Amino acid sequence: MQDIDEIIRYFPNQLYQLLKNVSLQNQAIQPQLQEIRIRVNRPIILKLRQADILIDYKISQTEIMQTLEKLCENSIYAYKNQICNGYLTIKGGHRIGLTGTAVVEDGKIINLKYITSFNFRIARQILGCGNKFLEEIINKEENTIYNTLIVSPPGKGKTTVLRDVIRRISNGIEEMNFNGKTCGVVDERGEIAAIYKGMPQNDIGIRTDVIENISKSKGIKMLIRSMSPEVIACDEIGSKEDIDAIRRSYDFRSKGRFYNAWKRYE
Repeated sequence: MQDIDEIIRYFPNQLYQLLKNVSLQNQAIQPQLQEIRIRVNRPIILKLRQADILIDYKISQTEIMQTLEKLCENSIYAYKNQICNGYLTIKGGHRIGLTGTAVVEDGKIINLKYITSFNFRIARQILGCGNKFLEEIINKEENTIYNTLIVSPPGKGKTTVLRDVIRRISNGIEEMNFNGKTCGVVDERGEIAAIYKGMPQNDIGIRTDVIENISKSKGIKMLIRSMSPEVIACDEIGSKEDIDAIRRSYDFRSKGRFYNAWKRYE
């Protein structure tokens, strides 16, 4: 119940009780639940791995705003940058996509008002899911790793695999005689380490340093200057600035000990 309760506690009381009852009545829902989709004046949709469950509850605009205020801990202004990027990240690494009316100034989105939809994406840590990829990533001869991209369609577990690979590389891999590496993670959207009030909610290894809620271009530069990482990992490469940052970091680390995961921009 813990995963889903971390999310539904942000909903208005009536919807919270409804979803809690649904999840308790059908325990099979919880491990399969991938998304909770909420749209103004339309049914709630629970997206499972193989099917959708429609709940006949039409949320109002007022309830949408109540949910947003809870997500932002009653300080919407403090989360304005994330909102302008179309998402919020909460405790546990769960990401909430949102849509509404964009306010554009000088070609940039400066606000998103009249929120109409939420997409609560459930994040889960699966220890060991990256094991089958290690043979392709580890350079055994030099006790380092290859430059690596992880690519797949949306929702196929790229971030989950990335997180576990970071953990193994950071801790060291005894069965491969691979020594643990100092890892730097640029967690721009807070989905990899899921830091909450300074504490990572996910296991990302004993030699891993994380910088969160910062662009990859700035975060990579800061990690190189301050933490001397042997490995750098990031998620969601989706702009020219991200690519330029990766190229600069690779040039800086002439030995090429650079790891990054590329997730198609969604």
